[in-house]
Amino acid sequence: MRLYTFWGSSCAWRVRLALALKGIPYEYQAVGFANGLLDDEFSKINPLGMVPALETEEDGLLIDSVAIVEYLEEKYPEKPLLPKNLKQRATIRQIVNLIASNIQPLQNGGRVMNMIKEKLGDEERLKWAQHWIVIGFNALEEIVKKTSGKYCFGDTLTLADVFVIPQIGNAERYKVDMTPYPTLRRLKEELHKLEEVRQSVPRLQPDFPTE
Repeated sequence: MRLYTFWGSSCAWRVRLALALKGIPYEYQAVGFANGLLDDEFSKINPLGMVPALETEEDGLLIDSVAIVEYLEEKYPEKPLLPKNLKQRATIRQIVNLIASNIQPLQNGGRVMNMIKEKLGDEERLKWAQHWIVIGFNALEEIVKKTSGKYCFGDTLTLADVFVIPQIGNAERYKVDMTPYPTLRRLKEELHKLEEVRQSVPRLQPDFPTE
């Protein structure tokens, strides 16, 4: 199993974390960026030109972080990241999709943010990212305030945690004030006690720049 990834991608971070929590070995295949674009060579593998992409021996190439983690959950059910209860699964997916569909795409570092910078400059680029993350986190804080225990959903690790951790990383990257989000701050502190989470952070990835 080969994961095409990039240290700075929060979407790829989700997949790395899911693989780690499930204990699934994989090959880390770094994909380089040039002027905000993925390598031409990788675009031949994935025409969408975005990470992550997961190449599997049995099922070929899979793209999109949500599709990949759902695949991993169904293919490797031994360490489940979704409960059996349908209502609980739907609640966790609400958290997943709030992040994957309503927050991250609007502050995507490779495409959206480069366009904002080109059109409006660096200062507006930062304000744009903060604006959409704050709107999303206002809703997310209220949800996890009700669902969380030790982790995002009770005391068991789920896909909600897999998506929340990288998005908090994005918020910190864009200098979002986390003071209004005590539940999210507590969850980050608790989750970072796990070795799998600590090893998944961008600065520990093989392609993280050394200079």
